[in-house]
Amino acid sequence: MPRAAPPSAGSTAAPGGPTECDALVIGAGPVGLFQVFQLGLQGIACQVVDALPEPGGQCMALYADKPIYDIPAVQVCTGRELVGRLMQQIAPFAPGLHLGQTVDALSTREDGRFALHTSAGRHFIARTVFIAAGVGAFLPRQLALDGADALRGLQLHDRMPAPEALAGRQVLVVGGEDDAVAAAVALAEARALHTTNPAAHPADNPAPARITLLHRRTTLSAEPALLARLQAMLQAGHLQFQVGQLLALQAEGGRLHTAQLIDEDSITHTLPVDQLLAFLGLSPKLGPVAQWGLALARRQLVVDAAHFETSTPGIFAVGDVISYPGKKKLILCGFHEATLAAFAATARLRPGQPVLLQYTTTSPQLHQRLGVATPARP
Repeated sequence: MPRAAPPSAGSTAAPGGPTECDALVIGAGPVGLFQVFQLGLQGIACQVVDALPEPGGQCMALYADKPIYDIPAVQVCTGRELVGRLMQQIAPFAPGLHLGQTVDALSTREDGRFALHTSAGRHFIARTVFIAAGVGAFLPRQLALDGADALRGLQLHDRMPAPEALAGRQVLVVGGEDDAVAAAVALAEARALHTTNPAAHPADNPAPARITLLHRRTTLSAEPALLARLQAMLQAGHLQFQVGQLLALQAEGGRLHTAQLIDEDSITHTLPVDQLLAFLGLSPKLGPVAQWGLALARRQLVVDAAHFETSTPGIFAVGDVISYPGKKKLILCGFHEATLAAFAATARLRPGQPVLLQYTTTSPQLHQRLGVATPARP
């Protein structure tokens, strides 16, 4: 997972205070990353916030390894490959990446700048804001059972906890897609390693005592290589697979001890469970954006198609989160929107200065910003 970069040129952060920047981009999907690139060409440094723990947005969340055929001049690439290329493209501009958190508050300051606060406690003061949130922040689907909320973060997790929390435990993994299968396989392989070397110190190889993967169907939606590893762990007895659905969680004294499920033959089972990993996929939510006072139409932000500015001057929006006449939800269209938004923001940030159209093929200034300038001959 990429680490958050330090504040880049054009950004300042007082010790313990907010990070000040010219532009803050909400969303690190393909359009958000291309927004960073277009702003970088204009000499505008960015900070980027995204709900997911890695860049890529919908591309990585939904079709990381599926082919995409409509990226200009690229006959075919996967979502993962596209995101990798976009990350390479923005590398010269060193944006600050703040992942695994959402912007939960945005307000306009008296000086015209914007104050933003994230779910991880980060504070920003930005001169411009770019909302590239796609169809919304991709957040884990929550397990909807009585008593689940009281266990969340303690014995119920929607992301993999530290291995030490699972050592010696009865672990139930719920889900049938890549993240659930990958979690079950990783835990089973750790258990297999511990079994072959029982003298190993638990701190060196913390492994669960038992791992069960539960899915409502016999078919799992995971990559073939991952399914092959799963089959090997099942055959070796380091992992159990159960078809069925959770009915109830049973806790005593605030501690989960068993889970009740019903199988495909409508037979009820009770499993001992110390730790429950509910990997039920991701769900897009517009979230706090809807509470920021921006004009909306059918839960999409209304922008003008010349500047891609929202109803609040200085806040721009691009990608699938916006609506305007003729809008098409395509990555290509988002790239176009990000380009025009960058030019409009440049005019706002540098009033009275001409915004020149320069070409990366010939502009020495752009070559310098991209780090590809050829040193002048003596």
